[in-house]
Amino acid sequence: MNKDKKYSVEVRVWIEETEGAFLGIGKIWLLENIRKTGSITNAAKEMKMAYRQAWQLVEEMNQRAESPLVAKLLGGKGGGGAKLTEAGEKAIAVFYEVEKRIKEFAQRETQNLKF
Repeated sequence: MNKDKKYSVEVRVWIEETEGAFLGIGKIWLLENIRKTGSITNAAKEMKMAYRQAWQLVEEMNQRAESPLVAKLLGGKGGGGAKLTEAGEKAIAVFYEVEKRIKEFAQRETQNLKF
């Protein structure tokens, strides 16, 4: 018998909405990159994602949220852009808080594993 085996409880968190997956870590990273770069185009480049896919994810999040998470800025001298709304900032904070609590629970459960 091998008594050196180590086990851990691992979790991946996402938030569902009636129409399906609403927020997961990939969408959170997209939101954070929009915050950082000020545009969906640059956020997509940063993540090596097609602009069209990033735009679709933003549209989907905006439609499924109670209020839009990303506001598109109309072009001016420097062109358009995008920024997170208050709801977008809150979505990031809430996601990480929920994920942290769930991972802490999983870590406690890991200490109780016996096979």
